[in-house]
Amino acid sequence: MNKTVFDLSTLIGLILVLFCIGYTVVEGGSVKQFWDPIAFVIVYGGAAAAIFICFPLKKVLGFGKVTMKILFATKIEMLPTYNQIVEFATVARRDGILALEDRLANIDDKFLRKGLQMLVDGSSIEAIVKILEKDIENLEKRHEVGHKCWEKLGYLGPAIGMVGTLIGLCQMLAKLDDPSKIGAGMAVALLTTLYGALFANLFAIPIECKLVHRTHEEIVFRNMILEGIMSIGSGDSPRIVGEKLLVFLPNDEQPTEKKRE
Repeated sequence: MNKTVFDLSTLIGLILVLFCIGYTVVEGGSVKQFWDPIAFVIVYGGAAAAIFICFPLKKVLGFGKVTMKILFATKIEMLPTYNQIVEFATVARRDGILALEDRLANIDDKFLRKGLQMLVDGSSIEAIVKILEKDIENLEKRHEVGHKCWEKLGYLGPAIGMVGTLIGLCQMLAKLDDPSKIGAGMAVALLTTLYGALFANLFAIPIECKLVHRTHEEIVFRNMILEGIMSIGSGDSPRIVGEKLLVFLPNDEQPTEKKRE
């Protein structure tokens, strides 16, 4: 059964990012030097506004839930599922496809259970493949929204930072006759670029990469199941089924020749 697990790697990365930024700020001078509410509003408020414009409200409201997958993700257990499919192939080869019906209730993975149920019901291989491939395609599309949100933020951050820089320069140039007010405009000009660059390169782009990796893992997992169901439905021997599925397993999880026998 695939379980939700805490991703320590993401936590370590976030802690390191915050530590490096904090250490640099503290050692470089006063924290106040790097804080400007106007720059903050321009960059982060502007990025949030852009996301609401880019995507439907329902998708934006689910943005946080998708993002939490970088910390809490479903652990994909390839090898146990591989062994389970080979076992099903053994039963089907020995006792027939209908013998799998008694085992369906004990299958935790919905995708695998759905495919085997269609086999037991007598659906054609072509129909099963078409339906399951559509399921995989829909999964990819659902996940794509979260990827796109962080992708947009990744390049909107620096772009909005540049807009803030131009605003700050305009404020500075408009007050050249009053040297005491030049600093405020310069602070906005510099800090908006800094905020945008930090947010994009240390948060948005890495988070997008992690979410894409999560989706890729799940798609590979489902493709392995699909290949197994096709092979069982075609009447392949358990050994052939196992060999077909080996290409989906990471090298460190592949069973030895002795175990496969």
